[in-house]
Amino acid sequence: MKSNLFITFEGPEGAGKTTILNQIVERLREQNVDVLATREPGGIEIAEKIREVILNPANTAMDERTEALLYAAARSQHFFEKVEPAMKQGKLVLCDRFIDSSLAYQGYARGIGMDEVLSINEFAIGKQMPDLTILFDLNPAVGLARIHAHNERELNRLDVESLSFHEKVREGYHEVVKRYPNRIKVVNADQSVEKVVEEVWRLICKSLEEK
Repeated sequence: MKSNLFITFEGPEGAGKTTILNQIVERLREQNVDVLATREPGGIEIAEKIREVILNPANTAMDERTEALLYAAARSQHFFEKVEPAMKQGKLVLCDRFIDSSLAYQGYARGIGMDEVLSINEFAIGKQMPDLTILFDLNPAVGLARIHAHNERELNRLDVESLSFHEKVREGYHEVVKRYPNRIKVVNADQSVEKVVEEVWRLICKSLEEK
């Protein structure tokens, strides 16, 4: 089955996006869906190099505007080199983070302004938006506790931000939902992995059926 949908997974640190995405990809492939899984920032060589700069814990002097521009640059290269071609081939693309991360993290939590960050990204990718966005909502304290309990996960520059910063990120995501209520579906990430997977699976199947 072919479906050139673009579906993004969003949420605060430790919400379990990547784990859920990987399980959903396995299910889709079992159903013979031609799916591409990717991530931001990264997904391709150039964007992965930008990711190293953005998330390096040593880069504490990075200005918030620099951070926003680097995310937009990585997003532009990733979208036009990998995402758009895959969609033109009829693939279902699942992406771990996209533009809503920038709106919540840099636009709201960093205080740059959501409209300003949106403008930067519209220059970077045009007005390309996901067909469906699944937001994994979670109390930031719970997410950070998960991260610190996960010994195999390397801490990045955002992981070591204050709890108050991550609380603002969550607020930012809720503001993004208000802007795009039809596109963004909120899932309670403070449940068992199995329950979250089932909820996400239903949302994706519904989108595929509507397609």
